[in-house]
Amino acid sequence: MSGLQGYRMDSINVLGMRTLLRLMGIFCLLITAEAQMKIPPETVQQWALRFSAELRECATKYSGSLLLQKKLKDVEPIIKIVEVDGQDLVKDYSDEIERMLGSKMKSVMRLAESAEDSDLYHEFNATLKFDYYNSMMINTADEDGNYVDLGGEFPLEENEHFNKLPVNTQMSNIQVPTNVYNKDPNILNAIYNTEALNDVFIGNFQKDPTLTWQYFGSSTGFFRIYPGIKWTPDSNGVVAFDCRNRNWYIQAATSPKDIIIMVDISGSMKGLKMTIAKHTINTILDTLGENDFVNVIAYTDYVRYVEPCFRGTLVQADLDNREHFKVLVEELHVKGEAKIKNAMKESFKILNEARANGQGSMCNQAIMLITDGAMEDFQSVFEEFNWPERRVRVFTYLIGREMTFAQNTKWIACNNKGYYTHISTLADVQENVMEYLHVLSRPMVINHDHDIIWTEAYMDTVLFTTKAQSLLLMTSVAMPVFSKKKETLSHGILLGVVGSDIPLMEVMKLAPRYMLGAHGYAFLINNNGYILSHPDLRPLYKDGKKLKPKPNYNSVDLSEVEWEDTDELLRTAMVKGETGTLSLNIRASVDKGKRPLYLTNEYFYTNIDNTPFSFGMALTKGHGKLMFMGNVSVEEGEVSHNCPQHRLEIVTYCETDIDPAHRKYSQLQAAIRYLLGKEPDLECDEVLLSQTLFDAVVTAPLEAYWNTLMLNDRVEPGVETAFLGTRSGLMRPRSEFQSKMLSEDDCSLCRKFLTPADKDNLFTIDHFPLWYRLAVENTPGKFYYYPVNDKGLFTRFFLLLPVQDLSCYLVDNNGFVMLSKERREVRSTTLYHYACGAVQHAFFLSQFKLSFLFSRVSLFDYQAMCKTGHHHASSARPLLSVSAFLSLTRCFCVSVRFLLDFNLCGLWHSDYFRCCVTCVRVCVVSTAHKQKKLDALQPCDTAYPGFMYDPSVREANSLNKCGRCQKMFVVQQIPDSNLVLVVTQAYCDCSRQYGAILLEPKEIKYILHILSSKMLPPAGCLQPQILQGGQDCIQPGKSHFTSNKSLSQLKSRTSPLLLRVIFLRDSNSSL
Repeated sequence: MSGLQGYRMDSINVLGMRTLLRLMGIFCLLITAEAQMKIPPETVQQWALRFSAELRECATKYSGSLLLQKKLKDVEPIIKIVEVDGQDLVKDYSDEIERMLGSKMKSVMRLAESAEDSDLYHEFNATLKFDYYNSMMINTADEDGNYVDLGGEFPLEENEHFNKLPVNTQMSNIQVPTNVYNKDPNILNAIYNTEALNDVFIGNFQKDPTLTWQYFGSSTGFFRIYPGIKWTPDSNGVVAFDCRNRNWYIQAATSPKDIIIMVDISGSMKGLKMTIAKHTINTILDTLGENDFVNVIAYTDYVRYVEPCFRGTLVQADLDNREHFKVLVEELHVKGEAKIKNAMKESFKILNEARANGQGSMCNQAIMLITDGAMEDFQSVFEEFNWPERRVRVFTYLIGREMTFAQNTKWIACNNKGYYTHISTLADVQENVMEYLHVLSRPMVINHDHDIIWTEAYMDTVLFTTKAQSLLLMTSVAMPVFSKKKETLSHGILLGVVGSDIPLMEVMKLAPRYMLGAHGYAFLINNNGYILSHPDLRPLYKDGKKLKPKPNYNSVDLSEVEWEDTDELLRTAMVKGETGTLSLNIRASVDKGKRPLYLTNEYFYTNIDNTPFSFGMALTKGHGKLMFMGNVSVEEGEVSHNCPQHRLEIVTYCETDIDPAHRKYSQLQAAIRYLLGKEPDLECDEVLLSQTLFDAVVTAPLEAYWNTLMLNDRVEPGVETAFLGTRSGLMRPRSEFQSKMLSEDDCSLCRKFLTPADKDNLFTIDHFPLWYRLAVENTPGKFYYYPVNDKGLFTRFFLLLPVQDLSCYLVDNNGFVMLSKERREVRSTTLYHYACGAVQHAFFLSQFKLSFLFSRVSLFDYQAMCKTGHHHASSARPLLSVSAFLSLTRCFCVSVRFLLDFNLCGLWHSDYFRCCVTCVRVCVVSTAHKQKKLDALQPCDTAYPGFMYDPSVREANSLNKCGRCQKMFVVQQIPDSNLVLVVTQAYCDCSRQYGAILLEPKEIKYILHILSSKMLPPAGCLQPQILQGGQDCIQPGKSHFTSNKSLSQLKSRTSPLLLRVIFLRDSNSSL
């Protein structure tokens, strides 16, 4: 093995628990007689050695590890060891991503050019009649069988490329919100005018078959989408989707902005007026994005910040802060008399100080005044703070049917480059609020500045209704479309926004995980430090049986997953768009956070040119830096792949989706045709194919070996599955062992293992299986054993043979009990399993005072979900200790996996399933039912412990005093494994003296929970330097603008972060 230390292959088999139980039962029975006075450590040591030998013999036999070692030794002369160069790799991957995203930008630019040219030569026709395909009406017939108006026949075919949705790739169609008249002359002219986009849509898709949705959002409200689809309204038949509210539209239509929302909460605003005002605030907040900054001030005869923590400052308008403001706005109540002057002064001071200190967006600034009337003389305020430069626009919203003070509110807007609107009903809010975007876009339109924008990561739960589509993370690239007509050029008319969606999974496919090793990964963030893609990003949570996006899923900061970067060196460098490397010692975790790991990560990062994104990747020291390359023929590899159990489809070797002619091929067929030269145009990963072929040839003898074992009638009872996996993603599972010894009903769990539903144990595009990651951490040459938990919550527990005075525990390296045998838990000499119930146990680390064997590791989860009505935290991922297992259920049956870091692996399952699986189902359903009645969950931060065994401690014994009795225990490390044997006297109960150590997370609270600005926006900024009014407030004058800031300049400026002061809170404590 000396020449093959870097090569990692994994095989795993499942062994019946009878062997383990027989060994432990006989062992405990034999030493019982000697345990009346003490437990002899020498005897425990002997049985640990015997136990180790039995385990290794079974693992070696069914894994085929010796055969695999021999085969690797035979091919050692043709193996070449290649070191992965992180700097070269990050450059190659970033270049590929840059080319991909650049192609999408070119498609969007072609759409913008076509839309502007079409408008240039179109004359408005107020009497135009034009029948278009309305996406909600298509293929709909009336009672007489005739197509309804704006419907007609619109062929739709299910398309794999578009998530199997029925689409029409030859034509786009039109969606119109319910609140917009679908035959309005402005709508009809704009739809007719954009018909030319159909050819561009199709041409773009032909040039770049990886494109997904392309679209045009009109300033009049309609939405043209390609390919055409059938739009589904909500249950009330309403289409609420308005493209003008989408983030891609708002970001493309305006430059970054600082907004102060001033709302009148005097007594005159009571009733419907206050309801309209609150809705207006929420609508304004919905038009803001993470490149904008905001604060909300309520005023009567005094000034009140709706969030006192944000007094005198601006905060980033990310999703967290916007939702926080909405909650506080709902709590506003009317009282007193309105005094607008002080509130206006406060607003100007905030904006002026932000501009002077280089904070906020450093671009457009505006005040939104929401009131039912302005009676004061406030001209002096404008003279002091805003005139003559008028750097801050003031938009006024007059609430209610009263028009008494309309002239005053209009004067405020017209003399401060703003826009005045009158909102008398809730239905008026949406359209009137959107007008401010048109005003802010005028400088950009007049200057004809086409800034391409990229959105943050998001899930389109509005446009798509199915789970697979709506929970897909994506980003959008968008570009504004302007009128180029000379007669309207000075008016700055925005026609709309064109854009396209890019699934982030497709972007990250360009950085394949197999090149980075078991613990390595790639990630992508934007200029604000928010994550677009990262293996530790968990955007979903479970609400009952449904998966839902977390409220803050797209504003998770890099520092919240790379939390060991306490000085934020990595984050700061990446948001500045720098290129470099950084090494960090980190605490990671696997198995849903239950098993901590100490790793040394080397980070490589660089920017993606012409985008606000930065790309990074991590290589873990000792894992993934070396790769084995071997040359074998295509014919050898093809023969080796003929095993029907081989799961080649799990990993993408060739892109079959680019050319429609290739979509008929499976991954195996595409790879073979490419290697044989039959399909040279296929885009395939040659390195991955070479590795896979080599692995297939080297591991092929194991198929014959396992076949021989299956033909042997003396197969160990309970053996279920043997399988092998390699770094290239090749897997050879052999599950036929189970059919020889287990009944049909007993195989429910083994049938699920390694199926597509068992994602944790499969190689995928973005992760290595759990068993593979555990194996690479194990000492080479030793097997690794771990329990198989059903749904991560329960494992199985069997007892065999009586024990009079001893309790025996088999414990793994993370402190989890894998097998247990206690006096009070045994009934005579028959097999006994617990029924569902509650038996309280203290975690053995505490009860037996074994903390000297295990080091406590503090871990953090900044993406948790906590119950709103309780002080204790409930993390999004359940972390249960041994005591939690036993308190939830007595149905505690054990399955053991063992892994050898060659890496050769084995998996043990008991051959007794039926009663325990039924029992577990009862417990899980009961628990879920109870949780459903609890309070709703909200995002929070939590801390929780993990434990790691100190391998230098091979044996120990001690005597614990527990009240009136003493409890002796002996601990013995089981050689060549990650297991520890613990034997203790059973008659002395120490549970009262030593409380349980639970893995339940505790919530972390901050003095300032919501952070302020993190990074300035990357887009160019255009501001008028002289007076410019709205539609009703136009003032004469010549417009001129500041020059654009370069992307690199904007990326290099950061705003200071607010410090977070952290303390832990117990489940029963309060702030």
